[in-house]
Amino acid sequence: MTLLHIPTLLLVSVFIFCLMGLLSLHAWLRETRERCLAYLGSMMLLASLGLLLGSLRGMGIDFVPIVLGNVILLLSAAMNWTAMRVFAGRPPSVPGILAGAATWLALCLVPTFLASFPLRVSAYSALAASYGGLTLLEFWRSRHRLEASYLPALTLTALQTLFYCVRIFADTGMGPARAFAGNGEGLPFFSFLLFESMVYMVGIGYVTLAMVKERAERQLKAAAYSDPLTNIGNRRSFMLKSETLLADCERRGTSAALLLCDLDHFKRLNDTFGHAVGDQALIAFSRMTTQILRPADVFGRIGGEEFACVLGDSNEARAVEVAERIRAGFSGLALLEPGFLSVSIGLVSTGESGYELSRLLSVADEALYGAKGKGRDRVEVAQAR
Repeated sequence: MTLLHIPTLLLVSVFIFCLMGLLSLHAWLRETRERCLAYLGSMMLLASLGLLLGSLRGMGIDFVPIVLGNVILLLSAAMNWTAMRVFAGRPPSVPGILAGAATWLALCLVPTFLASFPLRVSAYSALAASYGGLTLLEFWRSRHRLEASYLPALTLTALQTLFYCVRIFADTGMGPARAFAGNGEGLPFFSFLLFESMVYMVGIGYVTLAMVKERAERQLKAAAYSDPLTNIGNRRSFMLKSETLLADCERRGTSAALLLCDLDHFKRLNDTFGHAVGDQALIAFSRMTTQILRPADVFGRIGGEEFACVLGDSNEARAVEVAERIRAGFSGLALLEPGFLSVSIGLVSTGESGYELSRLLSVADEALYGAKGKGRDRVEVAQAR
Protein backbone atom coordinates (compact mmCIF):
# COMPACT_ATOMS: atom_id res chain seq x y z
CA MET A 1 0.00 0.00 0.00
CA THR A 2 1.24 3.49 -0.77
CA LEU A 3 0.26 6.84 0.65
CA LEU A 4 0.58 8.44 -2.82
CA HIS A 5 -1.76 7.25 -5.56
CA ILE A 6 0.43 7.31 -8.66
CA PRO A 7 -2.21 8.16 -11.32
CA THR A 8 -3.51 10.99 -9.14
CA LEU A 9 0.02 12.24 -8.45
CA LEU A 10 0.80 12.13 -12.16
CA LEU A 11 -2.36 14.03 -13.05
CA VAL A 12 -1.64 16.67 -10.40
CA SER A 13 1.93 17.01 -11.70
CA VAL A 14 0.75 17.60 -15.27
CA PHE A 15 -1.79 20.16 -14.06
CA ILE A 16 0.71 22.04 -11.87
CA PHE A 17 3.38 22.10 -14.59
CA CYS A 18 0.88 23.42 -17.13
CA LEU A 19 -0.54 26.04 -14.75
CA MET A 20 2.91 27.27 -13.70
CA GLY A 21 3.97 27.46 -17.33
CA LEU A 22 0.96 29.54 -18.34
CA LEU A 23 1.46 31.88 -15.37
CA SER A 24 5.14 32.34 -16.27
CA LEU A 25 4.26 33.14 -19.88
CA HIS A 26 1.62 35.59 -18.66
CA ALA A 27 4.25 37.30 -16.50
CA TRP A 28 6.55 37.48 -19.51
CA LEU A 29 3.85 39.03 -21.70
CA ARG A 30 3.39 41.74 -19.09
CA GLU A 31 7.14 42.44 -19.05
CA THR A 32 8.58 41.25 -22.37
CA ARG A 33 12.08 42.51 -21.54
CA GLU A 34 12.45 39.59 -19.13
CA ARG A 35 12.92 36.85 -21.72
CA CYS A 36 13.97 34.38 -19.04
CA LEU A 37 10.29 34.13 -18.06
CA ALA A 38 9.42 33.01 -21.59
CA TYR A 39 12.00 30.23 -21.41
CA LEU A 40 10.85 29.33 -17.90
CA GLY A 41 7.23 29.07 -19.04
CA SER A 42 8.28 26.98 -22.05
CA MET A 43 10.21 24.68 -19.72
CA MET A 44 7.13 24.07 -17.58
CA LEU A 45 4.76 23.49 -20.50
CA LEU A 46 7.22 21.08 -22.13
CA ALA A 47 7.56 19.23 -18.83
CA SER A 48 3.77 18.93 -18.65
CA LEU A 49 3.57 17.57 -22.20
CA GLY A 50 6.52 15.23 -21.71
CA LEU A 51 5.08 13.81 -18.51
CA LEU A 52 1.72 13.30 -20.20
CA LEU A 53 3.31 11.46 -23.13
CA GLY A 54 5.43 9.40 -20.75
CA SER A 55 2.30 8.06 -19.10
CA LEU A 56 1.23 6.40 -22.35
CA ARG A 57 3.66 3.48 -21.99
CA GLY A 58 2.14 0.03 -22.17
CA MET A 59 -0.54 1.08 -24.68
CA GLY A 60 1.17 -0.30 -27.79
CA ILE A 61 2.66 3.02 -28.87
CA ASP A 62 5.94 2.84 -26.97
CA PHE A 63 7.73 5.09 -29.47
CA VAL A 64 5.68 8.03 -28.22
CA PRO A 65 6.46 7.79 -24.48
CA ILE A 66 9.99 6.33 -24.70
CA VAL A 67 11.40 8.42 -27.53
CA LEU A 68 9.20 11.46 -28.04
CA GLY A 69 8.21 11.88 -24.38
CA ASN A 70 11.80 11.84 -23.13
CA VAL A 71 12.96 14.12 -25.97
CA ILE A 72 10.40 16.70 -24.83
CA LEU A 73 11.41 16.27 -21.18
CA LEU A 74 15.07 16.84 -22.09
CA LEU A 75 14.11 19.93 -24.07
CA SER A 76 12.32 21.07 -20.91
CA ALA A 77 15.53 20.61 -18.90
CA ALA A 78 17.39 22.55 -21.56
CA MET A 79 14.88 25.40 -21.32
CA ASN A 80 15.39 25.52 -17.56
CA TRP A 81 19.13 25.98 -18.14
CA THR A 82 18.43 28.56 -20.87
CA ALA A 83 16.10 30.56 -18.61
CA MET A 84 18.84 30.98 -16.01
CA ARG A 85 21.44 31.62 -18.73
CA VAL A 86 19.31 34.44 -20.20
CA PHE A 87 18.62 35.86 -16.74
CA ALA A 88 22.39 36.03 -16.23
CA GLY A 89 22.69 38.12 -19.41
CA ARG A 90 24.01 35.44 -21.76
CA PRO A 91 22.39 34.53 -25.10
CA PRO A 92 20.60 31.21 -25.60
CA SER A 93 22.71 28.37 -26.99
CA VAL A 94 20.76 26.48 -29.66
CA PRO A 95 23.33 23.64 -29.84
CA GLY A 96 23.17 23.33 -26.06
CA ILE A 97 19.37 23.24 -26.09
CA LEU A 98 19.29 20.48 -28.70
CA ALA A 99 22.24 18.46 -27.40
CA GLY A 100 20.32 16.46 -24.78
CA ALA A 101 17.45 15.57 -27.12
CA ALA A 102 19.83 14.69 -29.94
CA THR A 103 21.85 12.43 -27.62
CA TRP A 104 18.68 10.63 -26.54
CA LEU A 105 17.58 10.09 -30.14
CA ALA A 106 21.01 8.72 -31.01
CA LEU A 107 20.93 6.30 -28.06
CA CYS A 108 17.45 5.11 -29.03
CA LEU A 109 18.85 3.94 -32.35
CA VAL A 110 20.73 1.24 -30.42
CA PRO A 111 18.37 -1.74 -29.93
CA THR A 112 20.07 -2.87 -26.71
CA PHE A 113 19.58 0.56 -25.15
CA LEU A 114 15.98 0.85 -26.33
CA ALA A 115 15.11 -2.52 -24.82
CA SER A 116 16.71 -1.86 -21.41
CA PHE A 117 14.58 0.12 -18.98
CA PRO A 118 17.40 0.56 -16.39
CA LEU A 119 19.77 1.85 -19.08
CA ARG A 120 17.19 4.38 -20.23
CA VAL A 121 16.61 5.57 -16.67
CA SER A 122 20.35 6.02 -16.08
CA ALA A 123 20.93 7.79 -19.40
CA TYR A 124 18.02 10.17 -18.95
CA SER A 125 19.09 10.97 -15.38
CA ALA A 126 22.66 11.66 -16.53
CA LEU A 127 21.46 14.04 -19.26
CA ALA A 128 19.08 15.84 -16.85
CA ALA A 129 21.87 16.13 -14.28
CA SER A 130 24.15 17.59 -16.97
CA TYR A 131 21.67 20.39 -17.63
CA GLY A 132 21.45 20.97 -13.89
CA GLY A 133 25.22 21.25 -13.73
CA LEU A 134 25.21 23.76 -16.58
CA THR A 135 22.59 25.80 -14.73
CA LEU A 136 24.73 25.82 -11.59
CA LEU A 137 27.68 26.94 -13.70
CA GLU A 138 25.65 29.87 -15.05
CA PHE A 139 24.84 30.99 -11.51
CA TRP A 140 28.45 30.69 -10.40
CA ARG A 141 30.06 32.51 -13.30
CA SER A 142 27.51 35.37 -13.10
CA ARG A 143 27.21 35.60 -9.31
CA HIS A 144 28.76 39.09 -9.09
CA ARG A 145 26.44 40.74 -11.64
CA LEU A 146 23.06 39.08 -11.20
CA GLU A 147 21.63 42.02 -9.18
CA ALA A 148 19.37 39.59 -7.33
CA SER A 149 19.47 37.06 -4.50
CA TYR A 150 20.23 33.91 -6.47
CA LEU A 151 21.01 31.52 -3.59
CA PRO A 152 17.45 30.05 -3.34
CA ALA A 153 17.47 29.24 -7.07
CA LEU A 154 21.00 27.86 -6.84
CA THR A 155 20.03 25.68 -3.87
CA LEU A 156 16.94 24.30 -5.59
CA THR A 157 18.92 23.54 -8.73
CA ALA A 158 21.71 21.91 -6.74
CA LEU A 159 19.22 19.63 -4.96
CA GLN A 160 17.52 18.77 -8.25
CA THR A 161 20.88 17.95 -9.85
CA LEU A 162 21.92 15.87 -6.85
CA PHE A 163 18.67 13.94 -7.05
CA TYR A 164 19.29 12.99 -10.69
CA CYS A 165 22.88 12.05 -9.90
CA VAL A 166 21.63 9.69 -7.18
CA ARG A 167 18.94 8.34 -9.52
CA ILE A 168 21.58 7.22 -12.03
CA PHE A 169 22.69 4.55 -9.56
CA ALA A 170 19.76 4.15 -7.16
CA ASP A 171 16.71 3.84 -9.39
CA THR A 172 16.31 0.24 -10.61
CA GLY A 173 13.47 1.34 -12.87
CA MET A 174 9.75 0.79 -12.62
CA GLY A 175 7.42 0.32 -15.54
CA PRO A 176 4.18 2.31 -15.78
CA ALA A 177 2.01 -0.78 -15.35
CA ARG A 178 3.46 -1.61 -11.93
CA ALA A 179 3.48 2.07 -10.94
CA PHE A 180 -0.20 2.52 -11.74
CA ALA A 181 -1.01 -0.77 -10.05
CA GLY A 182 0.68 0.49 -6.89
CA ASN A 183 3.09 -2.35 -6.30
CA GLY A 184 6.78 -3.07 -6.79
CA GLU A 185 9.96 -2.27 -4.95
CA GLY A 186 10.62 0.89 -7.02
CA LEU A 187 7.32 2.53 -6.12
CA PRO A 188 8.62 4.83 -3.32
CA PHE A 189 11.35 6.19 -5.59
CA PHE A 190 8.87 6.72 -8.45
CA SER A 191 6.48 8.54 -6.11
CA PHE A 192 9.28 10.69 -4.76
CA LEU A 193 10.34 11.50 -8.34
CA LEU A 194 6.94 12.98 -9.14
CA PHE A 195 6.70 14.78 -5.80
CA GLU A 196 10.22 16.21 -6.11
CA SER A 197 9.47 17.43 -9.64
CA MET A 198 6.39 19.30 -8.43
CA VAL A 199 8.27 20.90 -5.56
CA TYR A 200 11.08 21.97 -7.89
CA MET A 201 8.71 23.36 -10.50
CA VAL A 202 6.79 25.47 -7.99
CA GLY A 203 9.97 26.53 -6.21
CA ILE A 204 11.96 27.53 -9.28
CA GLY A 205 8.97 29.40 -10.67
CA TYR A 206 8.56 31.40 -7.47
CA VAL A 207 12.26 32.21 -6.95
CA THR A 208 12.75 33.18 -10.60
CA LEU A 209 9.85 35.63 -10.41
CA ALA A 210 11.32 36.93 -7.15
CA MET A 211 14.73 37.42 -8.79
CA VAL A 212 13.19 39.24 -11.75
CA LYS A 213 11.21 41.50 -9.40
CA GLU A 214 14.24 42.21 -7.19
CA ARG A 215 16.43 43.07 -10.16
CA ALA A 216 13.77 45.35 -11.64
CA GLU A 217 13.42 47.18 -8.32
CA ARG A 218 17.17 47.64 -8.05
CA GLN A 219 17.36 48.96 -11.59
CA LEU A 220 14.50 51.39 -10.94
CA LYS A 221 16.18 52.57 -7.76
CA ALA A 222 19.47 53.03 -9.59
CA ALA A 223 17.68 55.01 -12.31
CA ALA A 224 16.13 57.26 -9.68
CA TYR A 225 19.59 58.16 -8.40
CA SER A 226 21.40 58.30 -11.75
CA ASP A 227 21.70 61.05 -14.34
CA PRO A 228 20.42 59.48 -17.59
CA LEU A 229 22.82 61.38 -19.85
CA THR A 230 26.14 61.01 -18.04
CA ASN A 231 25.37 57.87 -15.99
CA ILE A 232 26.80 59.46 -12.85
CA GLY A 233 24.82 60.31 -9.73
CA ASN A 234 22.09 62.94 -10.00
CA ARG A 235 21.44 65.70 -7.46
CA ARG A 236 19.48 63.41 -5.13
CA SER A 237 22.25 60.81 -5.17
CA PHE A 238 24.93 63.43 -4.63
CA MET A 239 23.17 64.97 -1.65
CA LEU A 240 22.56 61.63 0.10
CA LYS A 241 26.04 60.23 -0.47
CA SER A 242 27.79 63.49 0.35
CA GLU A 243 25.98 63.86 3.66
CA THR A 244 27.01 60.32 4.57
CA LEU A 245 30.64 60.92 3.59
CA LEU A 246 30.83 64.24 5.44
CA ALA A 247 29.29 62.74 8.57
CA ASP A 248 31.82 59.92 8.46
CA CYS A 249 34.72 62.38 8.06
CA GLU A 250 33.44 64.48 10.97
CA ARG A 251 33.10 61.40 13.16
CA ARG A 252 36.68 60.35 12.40
CA GLY A 253 38.01 63.89 12.70
CA THR A 254 39.38 64.05 9.15
CA SER A 255 38.99 66.91 6.69
CA ALA A 256 37.05 66.91 3.44
CA ALA A 257 36.61 69.29 0.53
CA LEU A 258 33.86 70.19 -1.91
CA LEU A 259 34.42 71.21 -5.54
CA LEU A 260 31.64 72.99 -7.40
CA CYS A 261 32.25 72.85 -11.16
CA ASP A 262 30.47 74.79 -13.90
CA LEU A 263 31.25 74.39 -17.60
CA ASP A 264 32.08 77.81 -19.07
CA HIS A 265 29.99 79.38 -21.86
CA PHE A 266 27.83 76.28 -22.11
CA LYS A 267 24.91 78.12 -23.72
CA ARG A 268 27.24 79.49 -26.37
CA LEU A 269 28.55 75.97 -26.93
CA ASN A 270 25.01 74.68 -27.53
CA ASP A 271 24.07 77.60 -29.77
CA THR A 272 27.23 77.31 -31.86
CA PHE A 273 27.60 73.55 -32.26
CA GLY A 274 24.18 72.20 -31.33
CA HIS A 275 22.82 70.35 -28.29
CA ALA A 276 24.33 67.04 -29.40
CA VAL A 277 27.83 68.50 -29.02
CA GLY A 278 26.81 70.04 -25.70
CA ASP A 279 25.70 66.62 -24.51
CA GLN A 280 29.01 65.14 -25.61
CA ALA A 281 30.84 67.80 -23.61
CA LEU A 282 28.85 66.90 -20.48
CA ILE A 283 29.56 63.19 -20.99
CA ALA A 284 33.25 63.81 -21.63
CA PHE A 285 33.57 65.94 -18.49
CA SER A 286 31.83 63.27 -16.41
CA ARG A 287 34.05 60.46 -17.69
CA MET A 288 37.26 62.44 -17.29
CA THR A 289 36.42 63.57 -13.77
CA THR A 290 35.40 60.05 -12.72
CA GLN A 291 38.82 58.80 -13.81
CA ILE A 292 40.57 61.46 -11.73
CA LEU A 293 38.53 60.96 -8.55
CA ARG A 294 38.91 58.05 -6.16
CA PRO A 295 36.13 55.44 -5.86
CA ALA A 296 35.29 56.68 -2.36
CA ASP A 297 34.79 60.29 -3.51
CA VAL A 298 31.29 61.50 -4.33
CA PHE A 299 30.60 62.97 -7.76
CA GLY A 300 27.33 64.06 -9.30
CA ARG A 301 25.59 66.28 -11.81
CA ILE A 302 23.51 68.69 -9.75
CA GLY A 303 22.31 71.01 -12.50
CA GLY A 304 22.34 71.52 -16.26
CA GLU A 305 26.09 72.09 -16.68
CA GLU A 306 26.92 72.12 -12.98
CA PHE A 307 28.74 69.29 -11.21
CA ALA A 308 29.94 68.77 -7.65
CA CYS A 309 32.52 66.56 -5.95
CA VAL A 310 33.13 65.81 -2.29
CA LEU A 311 36.61 64.53 -1.55
CA GLY A 312 36.82 62.60 1.68
CA ASP A 313 40.00 62.59 3.78
CA SER A 314 41.38 65.50 1.76
CA ASN A 315 42.89 68.78 2.92
CA GLU A 316 42.78 71.98 0.94
CA ALA A 317 46.13 71.42 -0.78
CA ARG A 318 45.12 68.03 -2.17
CA ALA A 319 41.71 69.35 -3.20
CA VAL A 320 43.36 72.17 -5.16
CA GLU A 321 45.58 69.62 -6.89
CA VAL A 322 42.56 67.51 -7.89
CA ALA A 323 40.62 70.59 -9.05
CA GLU A 324 43.52 71.73 -11.23
CA ARG A 325 43.75 68.29 -12.80
CA ILE A 326 40.06 68.42 -13.61
CA ARG A 327 40.31 71.93 -15.05
CA ALA A 328 43.38 71.17 -17.17
CA GLY A 329 42.05 67.81 -18.27
CA PHE A 330 38.76 69.22 -19.53
CA SER A 331 40.32 72.12 -21.43
CA GLY A 332 42.73 69.67 -23.05
CA LEU A 333 40.08 67.31 -24.41
CA ALA A 334 40.15 66.86 -28.18
CA LEU A 335 36.36 67.10 -28.44
CA LEU A 336 36.52 70.65 -29.89
CA GLU A 337 39.16 73.12 -30.95
CA PRO A 338 41.32 74.59 -28.15
CA GLY A 339 39.57 77.39 -26.27
CA PHE A 340 36.01 76.09 -26.58
CA LEU A 341 36.09 73.85 -23.52
CA SER A 342 36.81 75.16 -20.04
CA VAL A 343 35.46 74.80 -16.53
CA SER A 344 35.41 77.09 -13.51
CA ILE A 345 35.67 75.50 -10.06
CA GLY A 346 34.83 76.83 -6.63
CA LEU A 347 36.53 75.00 -3.77
CA VAL A 348 35.81 74.90 -0.05
CA SER A 349 37.19 72.69 2.70
CA THR A 350 35.62 71.58 5.96
CA GLY A 351 38.47 73.16 7.92
CA GLU A 352 37.09 76.62 7.11
CA SER A 353 33.35 76.00 6.72
CA GLY A 354 32.44 72.92 8.74
CA TYR A 355 30.77 69.68 7.67
CA GLU A 356 27.24 70.85 6.86
CA LEU A 357 26.61 70.15 3.16
CA SER A 358 24.25 73.05 2.54
CA ARG A 359 26.79 75.53 3.92
CA LEU A 360 29.62 74.01 1.93
CA LEU A 361 27.57 74.30 -1.26
CA SER A 362 26.73 77.92 -0.49
CA VAL A 363 30.36 78.89 0.19
CA ALA A 364 31.59 76.93 -2.85
CA ASP A 365 29.00 78.72 -5.00
CA GLU A 366 30.40 82.07 -3.94
CA ALA A 367 33.90 80.86 -4.80
CA LEU A 368 32.64 79.65 -8.17
CA TYR A 369 31.07 83.04 -8.81
CA GLY A 370 34.45 84.59 -8.03
CA ALA A 371 36.16 82.24 -10.51
CA LYS A 372 33.69 83.31 -13.21
CA GLY A 373 34.31 86.98 -12.40
CA LYS A 374 38.08 86.57 -12.72
CA GLY A 375 37.95 85.28 -16.26
CA ARG A 376 36.73 81.66 -15.96
CA ASP A 377 38.82 78.55 -16.58
CA ARG A 378 40.26 78.70 -13.08
CA VAL A 379 40.06 77.25 -9.58
CA GLU A 380 38.98 79.65 -6.84
CA VAL A 381 39.42 78.69 -3.19
CA ALA A 382 36.83 80.05 -0.75
CA GLN A 383 38.24 82.49 1.77
CA ALA A 384 38.12 81.55 5.44
CA ARG A 385 35.27 83.09 7.42
